[in-house]
Amino acid sequence: MTCVVSVPPTLDSDAFDALIADANAAGEQRLLFDARHVRFADPYGMTGLLALGVHFTRDGVPPILQFPQSPDVAGYFTRIGFVAAAEHVFEMHDAPRSRAGESSVLLPITVVGSSDDVHGVIEQLNEHRIGELLSEQLGYSQADAMAFSMLLSEVSQNIVEHADAPGWVGIQTYRRWRRVDKRVVVIAVIDLGVGFRGSLEREHAGRFGERWGDATALEAAFIHGVTRFRDPGRGQGLKQIRRRVGRWGGKIAIRSGTARISDVPEWDDSDPMTTELAPFPGAQILIVLPARSPAPPPEPAPSRPGARPGHVRR
Repeated sequence: MTCVVSVPPTLDSDAFDALIADANAAGEQRLLFDARHVRFADPYGMTGLLALGVHFTRDGVPPILQFPQSPDVAGYFTRIGFVAAAEHVFEMHDAPRSRAGESSVLLPITVVGSSDDVHGVIEQLNEHRIGELLSEQLGYSQADAMAFSMLLSEVSQNIVEHADAPGWVGIQTYRRWRRVDKRVVVIAVIDLGVGFRGSLEREHAGRFGERWGDATALEAAFIHGVTRFRDPGRGQGLKQIRRRVGRWGGKIAIRSGTARISDVPEWDDSDPMTTELAPFPGAQILIVLPARSPAPPPEPAPSRPGARPGHVRR
């Protein structure tokens, strides 16, 4: 039998949580993901859908995927690289065809399974003139643009070092995102590996006793900088990522197992910690970076009483 799982009209992190719950409820039935009514999708939602397709493949039989009916949305699925990636994951129905022309996608959905793949991601960003885009559209300095590439390298390298399984990376800019009425960059890094609990369990589960679980593992890594490495100099990439995102006024959220932890900026209303989510393997990272607010113009110097307009005393 086949169980239909309806993809919400907005395919994002909230939709991903709902899809996991619905797919888990289907038991061993083959799944059909019905995305015909999707009207908006971000990189997190699309890479998450790929992860769902891989995870819920049964005895070598992949789930079925129906694509959005909207030509504009279906075209976006093609431009961002979802269709090309989905060919290896789903049995696809009515898949849109790629169209010739320049794409505005910052980083198409890319498989990451090795350090060479991480280098390839950075090369693609350089080809898309990441420095110019961040400077012109988001108000970032050239130093920030370089730090952005380092951030992406570190977060992608986490898949290689900790997941023990391939993952996906995708990046796109939007004029606005949810409640953020300014241009943003949305970064998704998703894998189907051992997750934070599995990565840290051998070295750290004993010290937490009965408290050990997905939420505790996320807290240990995210807040306290705990890693699976005994060398204190290794495994600190997450700390650097979190620091940079916070400095730029952005949001970072990590889902793993049955929990999600977030650094919540003032423009977002997410919970810092969410537990009792439907279980899902690996780790799923969402980073949202808003455009930098322009610096206010300097106040004019006070003039002497009776001075001519525009005359400044030296």
